[in-house]
Amino acid sequence: MDRPLSIAHCVEAYPPSIGGMAEVVRQLSERMARQGHMVTVLTSAHPQRTSGMLNGVKVRSFALKGNAVDGIQGGSGPYVDALRHGGFDVVTFFAAQQWATDAALPHLAEIGARKVFVPTGFSALRDPRWAAYYRSMPAWLAAMDLNVFHSEGYQDAAFAARLGLTNTVLIPNGASEEEFSGAVTGDIRGGLNLPENGQLVLHVGSFTGIKGHKEALELFIRAETADATLLLIGNGVHALEHAYRTHPRFLGLRLRARLRRKRIAFREWDRRSTVAALRQSDLFLFPSNLECSPIVLFEAMAAGVPFLASDAGNAAEIARWSDGGWILPGRRDERGLVRTDIAAGARRLSVLLADRSLLQRTGEAGRRAWRERFTWERIAHRYLEEYQRLVLRQP
Repeated sequence: MDRPLSIAHCVEAYPPSIGGMAEVVRQLSERMARQGHMVTVLTSAHPQRTSGMLNGVKVRSFALKGNAVDGIQGGSGPYVDALRHGGFDVVTFFAAQQWATDAALPHLAEIGARKVFVPTGFSALRDPRWAAYYRSMPAWLAAMDLNVFHSEGYQDAAFAARLGLTNTVLIPNGASEEEFSGAVTGDIRGGLNLPENGQLVLHVGSFTGIKGHKEALELFIRAETADATLLLIGNGVHALEHAYRTHPRFLGLRLRARLRRKRIAFREWDRRSTVAALRQSDLFLFPSNLECSPIVLFEAMAAGVPFLASDAGNAAEIARWSDGGWILPGRRDERGLVRTDIAAGARRLSVLLADRSLLQRTGEAGRRAWRERFTWERIAHRYLEEYQRLVLRQP
């Protein structure tokens, strides 16, 4: 019989920090807490975190930063002691290559709780600086009671499969039913002065250099479109806007955009406005270079918006699972970064924007798949099923 569990979720960043991993852990933790489980998040300190409780979740903050290769700063002893002596039934580590996992890896045998690892991609697997870390990874994976992968075949799951490990399970990412149900709020299209029949192409992501912002600009400007606008939303995109409008390297694109009357908008919006933009877009364009299992694709599905994405992370699997989008042509370089074929991708984008019926049908298919399989409520239930199974299993 299921019983209330004491659960520790270990993650580098947690609200009020923002980011994909922080959002995943927040969604899981708050839903588990609402079901009566005692959930503690162990995470980095944040100057705006003023309470040890957040929406029913206990938050323990540590003045730590770094990782196993660059060094962990701040002294990890109190953190490891919290894992040893916290009385947890389950301890879950979210993401390799950051302190909340790396500080614990040498001490796994000292942690009495059931141990779960969610690697989220092994992004540095091909980086020579991390070679020793990944030589130790097989033993760490074997020492876990369970390893959770977000994909069937991305490089972290493939790594475990080559080892013949059986302590693995596939649990995908998801999107929030609270955010993507009910009436659409805000007139994003009107605020952008879109023409009555104009199409809105959206890209969402912080401007880090690997989320495909520049590729999105190139694809959109080179595509044959009529009355379409590209909207780029994310932290730091105004820096990109400044470079796009002033730097000589963008001169050719600027001239082409002017000749073709391309409309491009850059916004650093809050979450509410970003969700509204998703729900009012015609196509989500995401030519990212590096991902694990991009949450934004699940959010596009939840919004009923088809996506056109690079083959970063397990985007191709998400497209196959949902019938909610398409994959851009491209290749992976020697570092594992996806490089989109701009010319072929622009032609694909042109064809898609010319077929509004196809866009609508594909968006509807994606939303059906999300509602049936990829809401956070369903994903949290899958994690809890595995937690209960581990706790009930005999040592």
